[in-house]
Amino acid sequence: MNTNDLRGAARLAADATAGLTDLVEAMHERIARLPGAGGAAPEGRTKGITGLVYQSIRGVTKVVGGSVDALLALIAPALAADAPAAPPRREREALVAALNGVLGDHLAASANPLAITMALRSAGRALLLEREALAARLPDARPTLVVLLHGLCMNDLQWQRNDHDHGAMLAKALDATPVYLHYNTGLPVTENGRQFAGLMQQLLAAWPAPLQRVVLLTHSMGGLVARSALQLGAAAGQAWPARVDDLVFLGTPHHGAPLERAGHGVDLLLTAAPYAAPLARLGRVRSAGITDLRHGLSGPHHGPLPLPAGPRCWAVAATLGEGQGALKGRLLGDGLVPVDSALGRHRDPAHTLAFSSDGQCVLQKTGHLDLLDSPEVAARLRQWLGAGAASSP
Repeated sequence: MNTNDLRGAARLAADATAGLTDLVEAMHERIARLPGAGGAAPEGRTKGITGLVYQSIRGVTKVVGGSVDALLALIAPALAADAPAAPPRREREALVAALNGVLGDHLAASANPLAITMALRSAGRALLLEREALAARLPDARPTLVVLLHGLCMNDLQWQRNDHDHGAMLAKALDATPVYLHYNTGLPVTENGRQFAGLMQQLLAAWPAPLQRVVLLTHSMGGLVARSALQLGAAAGQAWPARVDDLVFLGTPHHGAPLERAGHGVDLLLTAAPYAAPLARLGRVRSAGITDLRHGLSGPHHGPLPLPAGPRCWAVAATLGEGQGALKGRLLGDGLVPVDSALGRHRDPAHTLAFSSDGQCVLQKTGHLDLLDSPEVAARLRQWLGAGAASSP
């Protein structure tokens, strides 16, 4: 890990120690509190010598954490690993992406160096969204642009799986140039949508070739980010949403993922138990991005959000079972996203997404990540996006 990684990890460790101290003290206070007795101490805080001990632990943690951060800042120029020309390492990128998925909102709010800054990338390197810079980085830029959006806890390099990359495949099939979004999946979906809308506006304005076609290919959470960006971009009067021709969703939880809802249920159970209530904080160590998966874009704080009117929209769902009627398929879908959620089906017709019958498909015995290298998905993408797919689905 480079210096920024180490600095970020040290800061996160200090935050974690302080947070765990708060949790243990809350447990101590809850157990020590007499039934029906009032207390001058704040909720979750102990009093007297016990309170002083916990306060000291927090103080020392902050001092140590700050000292490590300052030390790493001093030695940063001496470490070659910080050189911007160093090639991205897949292991490091995967680790940081997973960390951002779980704690990304905290990393961003605390200005932690491990927080991912959204960027459009090629070969794992951020693109400068200026015409001359794009022409230098992408000398063979084509009139067809494919932008790929990854899912939760992942990064742009993970579009390559088992020696297959849908972006590289479509580059050949469509004579296109693929560009990959890299973003902090722990931030709220709407925040990532807002940032992505701004980047797309810049990208299309600076594209170094006459632009004829724009395709958005999304996996999992990436589909929610794309839908949010198209809505926010259009509402802001940006020009790029009208330029998008195709929008493809691979395993996108349009109406939520049940595993996140199950996690929320654990929160409620823990909170209801008097002495276990502080432990619910552990259940809440999930980023805003993860909790957004509870309902997708059809939750209680979201009104009906239809598919964007401009692009042709396509959806791929998957099931671990051998048929949509199988119990495994009904309960888990692809292991994360149920089939109905991936196809935009909802018990409230106002929230149902209007995919046509030939604009959707369901793959059998396929897991959520298998969608990234599935030959069936690749064939379907070529069919839907190929030159022969001239009519709207």
